[in-house]
Amino acid sequence: MRLTNYTDYSLRVLMFLALQPDDKLSNINEIAEAYDIKRNHLSKIIHELGRDGYVETIRGRNGGVRLQKKPETINIGEVVRKTEEDFYLLECFDAERNACVLSPACRFKGMLNEALRAFFSVLDQYTLADITTNKSQLISLLGFQE
Repeated sequence: MRLTNYTDYSLRVLMFLALQPDDKLSNINEIAEAYDIKRNHLSKIIHELGRDGYVETIRGRNGGVRLQKKPETINIGEVVRKTEEDFYLLECFDAERNACVLSPACRFKGMLNEALRAFFSVLDQYTLADITTNKSQLISLLGFQE
């Protein structure tokens, strides 16, 4: 299984914002520079994170973006579910496109479903606060001041 860059970047944006003081607005350029990610990729991600209620975006000259929720309320499993397009590990996971002749008797799909449930069971145990507990180290790596 492999998560998309979209999910990776979404989690990175949330982590970046979780490392900021509560009242600080960050801008897309700061985030793009910190991670060496193209600004246009981040614009779409931040828009979607705002639509999903994770971030607050403020327009204008003094605008920016910040977390809308407390880091301890942002569940990692939920973010991954919302940012991934699908979890079709094999063709047979997509009922509309499944052409595998083994599907009616195959037990592998059930095993993969079990593994996927276990994957999310682990992610559901963690929040954004959990993945940013080493705040000083992360801030140092991103190159900004606490």
